[in-house]
Amino acid sequence: MSTAPDETVTTTPVRDTAKIASALTRYRVLAYITGVWLLILTAELIYKYLILDDASSAPSWFFYIGQVHGLFYMLYLAFTIDLAIKARWKPVTIVTTALAGTIPFLSFVAEHKRTRQVRADFDL
Repeated sequence: MSTAPDETVTTTPVRDTAKIASALTRYRVLAYITGVWLLILTAELIYKYLILDDASSAPSWFFYIGQVHGLFYMLYLAFTIDLAIKARWKPVTIVTTALAGTIPFLSFVAEHKRTRQVRADFDL
C-alpha cells in the first residue's frame, strides 16, 4: 500500500524509557554519594586548615577522603554523560550538571532539578 503524494510520513525517534529510567537511577545514586563525600571532604578541609593549629598534625587517613571523593566523582561524570546521551541533553546542561559534583550541596540541587526534568520529559 502506498501513501498519497500529499501525505507526509513523520518518524519520531523512539526512546527506550526503561534505559532512561535505569540511567536516571544510577545518576541519582552517584549524585548523592558524590555530594556526601564532598561534604565530608569540605568538613575535613575546614577542620584541617581552620581548626588545627598545624595542618601536618591531621590524622593520616584524612588523605584518603579526597581520593574517595575523586573516585566517586569520576563515576558521577560517567553516569551523568550516560544519562545525558540517553536523554539528549544540551551541552550546557551536561557541563553544569557535571560541575555540580564539585560545589558542596550543589549536587543535591542539580540531582533534584534533573530528576524532575527527565521524569517530566519522558513520563517516568
